[in-house]
Amino acid sequence: MAFSRPVLSDLITRAINDILARLPGSDAALRRSNLNVLARVHAGAVHGLYGFIDWVSKQVMYDTAEAEYLERWSTIWGVNRLAAAFATGSVTVTGVNGTVIPAGTELQRADDALYTTDADATIAAGAATVAVTASAAGAAGNADSGTALALTSPIAGIDSSVTSGALSGGADAETDAALRTRFIARIQQPPHGGAEYDYETWALEVAGVTRAWVYPGENGAGSLVVRFVRDNDVSPIPDAGEVATVQAYIDTVRPVTAQVLAAAPVAVPLDFSIQVTPNTQAVKDAVTAELADLISRESEPGGTLYLSHIRAAISAGAGETNYSMPTPNADIVSATGDMTTMGTITWL
Repeated sequence: MAFSRPVLSDLITRAINDILARLPGSDAALRRSNLNVLARVHAGAVHGLYGFIDWVSKQVMYDTAEAEYLERWSTIWGVNRLAAAFATGSVTVTGVNGTVIPAGTELQRADDALYTTDADATIAAGAATVAVTASAAGAAGNADSGTALALTSPIAGIDSSVTSGALSGGADAETDAALRTRFIARIQQPPHGGAEYDYETWALEVAGVTRAWVYPGENGAGSLVVRFVRDNDVSPIPDAGEVATVQAYIDTVRPVTAQVLAAAPVAVPLDFSIQVTPNTQAVKDAVTAELADLISRESEPGGTLYLSHIRAAISAGAGETNYSMPTPNADIVSATGDMTTMGTITWL
């Protein structure tokens, strides 16, 4: 039988009864007596000790350990927490021909996120493309192509406004939940030097990658394709730079004879037409959130998203009492490499 931590009121009662058993006729049961106060103080201290023991009991088990204890366990098995990664990319700077933009030049986004140039660049034909890196690690450094940046300090001959290309690759430090998942997988699926799940493990060792799938033989005998997503980014579908990062990492750990291709799934948005009852914004928002969650959990390249699961997700929306959904009206079967993503909802 599992141990059950006693609640504070039970510990107080036990302490009072212990005193009465040893001092018959004492006033320990009287709320304002010295012995009663002593019993309550003692029970509070013991309750704290029970709490500590309860917490410690979780740290000695792999699946419930947290924070630094989880890291200590996982490190023993060679699984280290993924550090936050810096977003990188390029920007287009305009100005007077021949003007140099020095390495380390600081650029600022509208929300105060900062970037620095990686190397010197010289304006030619009125513009220069400059590689930049976010000053702070994390997913917040990612930005869509066309995002406006500005020089934090003017440079003579250089326009202060700068246009970015896609800035990607930034990722937050790995969460306890994600680290625990990789750690448990390492225990349950020990490395086999190129087993199918090894490639999934290797992809997940790249900062920002949250899910990965392996497709042996897709490009012929001896080949395999590794597709992956980054669910914590604005778009879960990785860009070319993020694919290249995963490819480069897998190339360092794969068997030398393996023909491995890292690839991004092809996003296929799934659109809905739905009528909900009651027809309120709160219910619509709840249904939207449930559908987005379903797709993020169950969608995979070349997989099937079941109509029954879609219907269950709509019914799970808080406040929903009834609905009709003309489309989709069948299971969503993805072609090889395609992956269902959240599209738009037309509310009827």
